[in-house]
Amino acid sequence: MIKLFASDLDGTLFNALHQTDGAILRRVRRVLAAGRRVALATGRWSKTGAELGFGDLPLEVVCGNGAFVYGAGGELLRSVEIDPATVEELLRAFPTCCLVCVSTDGTFVRGSREDQLAGYLPPSGAMGRLVAWMARRRGPGPDMVFDQTEADVLAHPVCKVNCRVLDPGLKAELAAFVDDHADTLVNASFDGDLFELTEASVDKGEALAWLAGHLGMTEDEVAVYGDGGNDIAMLERFGHAYATSNASDEAKRAAGNVIGSCAQHAVPRHMLATVRREGALG
Repeated sequence: MIKLFASDLDGTLFNALHQTDGAILRRVRRVLAAGRRVALATGRWSKTGAELGFGDLPLEVVCGNGAFVYGAGGELLRSVEIDPATVEELLRAFPTCCLVCVSTDGTFVRGSREDQLAGYLPPSGAMGRLVAWMARRRGPGPDMVFDQTEADVLAHPVCKVNCRVLDPGLKAELAAFVDDHADTLVNASFDGDLFELTEASVDKGEALAWLAGHLGMTEDEVAVYGDGGNDIAMLERFGHAYATSNASDEAKRAAGNVIGSCAQHAVPRHMLATVRREGALG
């Protein structure tokens, strides 16, 4: 029996507009009402499902690609800090990069809001305009602080560092830095231009296995869903693994099972169908 359903958000549990809607929320609510648990497994940082559009639903949150685990009430259950000496070296080696440093007590950006937006938004085209509009409409997170100095950042336990790099030379230098610090850093990103750096042992699969144990469950009682590069470790680790039809080829191979598209709510439909098949719903 599946006791915990864990899903990535963008391209997976979210709809094609990268958000929740009534159909998603109704199905997740029914899964919870059947006595199962649902966890969000995302590269984003958020303490609660409410901050991600899930209202009052009591969801566990594995965020920062596994660097943070929050309980259904928003309480911090676990965090994994990057070696501070490595963070300091990174800040000094790349002074022109807008590094977004995520800690348990906030997100500290070495750069302005405009610097951050300029780096994260696609440069042109209809999708770029849509993403830009959504980002500006959403605004910065409530715990995001801009124009931070090196000393400001190092005053906090940094668990994740994000940075989008479009310059090929700078990108190669940053990739080489990560390779040279493989004992303390790993990059698990869904986008080739985006670096999502965490402590070397961190990934969504490891964090979800920890959460399952914390909740008194075995890994065989967990079903996971994903679509991209930062989901690979999670999809490979668990026996009940599913990729959406819009997922990358690598994610589909890692999962071994392909369901429908996020645009047709394939993940919440599959969760509910699983619960129904196991006899927990009438």
